[in-house]
Amino acid sequence: MRLIQVMASASRGGAEAFFTRLALGLAEAGIDQQLVVCRGAASLESLRAGGLGAVELPFWANFAPPTRWTLSRVIKAYRPDIVLTWMSRATRLCPRGQFVHVGRLGGYYDLKYYAACDHLIGNTRDIVEYCRRGGWPTERTCYLPNFADEASASAVPRTALGTPQGVPVLLALGRLHRDKAFDVLLLALVHLPSVHVWLAGEGPERAALQALAVELGVASRVAFLGWRTDTAALLEAADCLICPSRVEPLGNVILEAWAHHKPVVAAAATGPAGLLDHGRTGLLVPPEDPAALASAIRAVLGEKALAETLAANGHAAYARDFSRQAVIGRYIEYFSSVSRPCAA
Repeated sequence: MRLIQVMASASRGGAEAFFTRLALGLAEAGIDQQLVVCRGAASLESLRAGGLGAVELPFWANFAPPTRWTLSRVIKAYRPDIVLTWMSRATRLCPRGQFVHVGRLGGYYDLKYYAACDHLIGNTRDIVEYCRRGGWPTERTCYLPNFADEASASAVPRTALGTPQGVPVLLALGRLHRDKAFDVLLLALVHLPSVHVWLAGEGPERAALQALAVELGVASRVAFLGWRTDTAALLEAADCLICPSRVEPLGNVILEAWAHHKPVVAAAATGPAGLLDHGRTGLLVPPEDPAALASAIRAVLGEKALAETLAANGHAAYARDFSRQAVIGRYIEYFSSVSRPCAA
């Protein structure tokens, strides 16, 4: 089986990080693949460190015609059985050909961009249902989850991040965007006077969040860490992972916390609500409710047995359904089931 994967985003984010992990995992499993990425993509360094190369193309709007032409030549030369395109931009620029075109959705994207696909993958069951409600038949849609970075790491020293020893630490990760609702976490922090927050990520809301922290009087207890690549080390040092999102199709950060034996408190956006079993693998609270978020955090920090139970159950759920080995195996089975020999 020969596979081309096309990732048109150059950003740092959950989809881009999982694309890298999947590509490396499939390569380790012996899958013959060609990667196509956006010029200057953040994923290139990790791919190269793992021994993988990639064709770089300009996926910006004003380069669409030449990019489509060059992508066609790459596909014609490689002669894949399957082309897997990530998100809308790569999907709509993929030409038709003698291969199976699979579009992967990590969000509720406009399905008009996927009309030329033969099959669709959704990384949550709800996204798959969204595709089916949009007219896609069951036999041409499939749920395949993500897996997290499972590499262990030593804990980041708290003092290195300006955090005193002995204080409770919450970790929140993600793009600093309104959808992630980090403002709600800061509002909750007002009700948790001894608790510190590490906020790892970059984005357009950084200045507004820093100003809000000052306004609320919690700035001394919030560390804005910027974009980090040491998630495992941060999780090892933190007491709890917080996912306060208003909009969250999946919640990769929850899988990361589960993989590293950390308890999770999350707002009940679509993704976290579909992942977490409230009271067993994590705690769910209503979105946009700082008081409820603070109450759930207080429960986890104040009850050691609860925190340990949530962490253990979350890790068991991860090992069963979301581990690297399990997900890679499911992808390979899926590719085998939908592929057809490439025409000469």
